[in-house]
Amino acid sequence: MEKWLIEEELEQNENEDIIHLYEPLKMDIDENYQYIKEGKVFSFFSNLIYYGLAFPVLTILDKIIYDLKIEGKENIKYLKTGAISVSNHVLILDCTMIGLAFGFKKVYFTTRKGSFKIPFVRKLIKLLRAIPIPTKMSNTECFIKQLDFALQKGKIIHFYPEQALWPYYEKIRNFKNGAFNFAVRNNVPVIPIVITFREPKGIRKLFKKKKDVTLKVLAPITCEATNQKEDIEKLKQKVHKVMEENIKEE
Repeated sequence: MEKWLIEEELEQNENEDIIHLYEPLKMDIDENYQYIKEGKVFSFFSNLIYYGLAFPVLTILDKIIYDLKIEGKENIKYLKTGAISVSNHVLILDCTMIGLAFGFKKVYFTTRKGSFKIPFVRKLIKLLRAIPIPTKMSNTECFIKQLDFALQKGKIIHFYPEQALWPYYEKIRNFKNGAFNFAVRNNVPVIPIVITFREPKGIRKLFKKKKDVTLKVLAPITCEATNQKEDIEKLKQKVHKVMEENIKEE
């Protein structure tokens, strides 16, 4: 099938993940669910797993598998407030790369509820600060309230505004409003992150079929809130344009 026909077919189903994971367990979310879990005991084990195990292991793995290069860390070095970060969603574990880019700045990752239906993984990703997105309208009030509170307390929350995972896709797709709604309502900046691909070089091109990865952290973008609905759309379009421009540069 011609590439343009494939892209046309994909664009008709852009809310659907191309890769579907095995999800044998149930995941129940009610109006009292604790999306951002804290407390001294939980924080201790979360930090231990995140910084003591996941961070060093993933630093090595992402370098070996993807020859990961991270650019633009200076754009978040002096971040003092809560923030929304957004990126294109092009790898199953691109969240690990985003975590490495932020270093010791805590980031919480919104994810589809299905990730919490995988044995063992559901426990691990909770410790690694994953936040399930509720699918029922009755549970969204609690979700919004807890994320608003976290942003006001200086937390960083990551969203995939394209929603679905399209592996190795090299364009920026359409954005949903959610991330930008949170940014405008809480008056926090949006940090755009672009994941691009490059051909392997040197000895890597002898055994590497898929492309290597560069992650670019772009300058934070803010929006003066006057009319919330208009501001959300303006901010969304501004972030989308900046990310499009940077993905074309590669």
